[in-house]
Amino acid sequence: MSLSLYRLADQLRRPRINTGERGEDIAHRWLRSRGFTVVARNWRPPEGGGELDIVAWERDELVFVEVKARLSNLSAPERAIDPDKIRALRRAARAYVRRALPHGAEPQESNEETRIRFDVVTIFGNEVDHLRDAFPF
Repeated sequence: MSLSLYRLADQLRRPRINTGERGEDIAHRWLRSRGFTVVARNWRPPEGGGELDIVAWERDELVFVEVKARLSNLSAPERAIDPDKIRALRRAARAYVRRALPHGAEPQESNEETRIRFDVVTIFGNEVDHLRDAFPF
């Protein structure tokens, strides 16, 4: 299905979609087309403290994906990920791992069972850029 057909479907489903939501839709489809299994979108821990745009599996790796989309190229989308944002993402990711992994596994960057990483997907127009292992868990 062409990208323009996806955009039409997005507009029919949500006529007043904002740039962030549109970017997350594009990132979701882009990741799935590359073999990721998306298990959650816009996940928020019950206790608050951040939101995970996309949670996905790539083979045996749990991947938390931050999506940044921009309409203009005045600033790089990934520049919006500052130290405070990274702390909030890590806090939300730890909460997700405690609830989702078996036996309440203690979240670590690497253990025998599951490797965890943060990726950033940036979108400018129709261009998608994927930065793997953007910052440590």
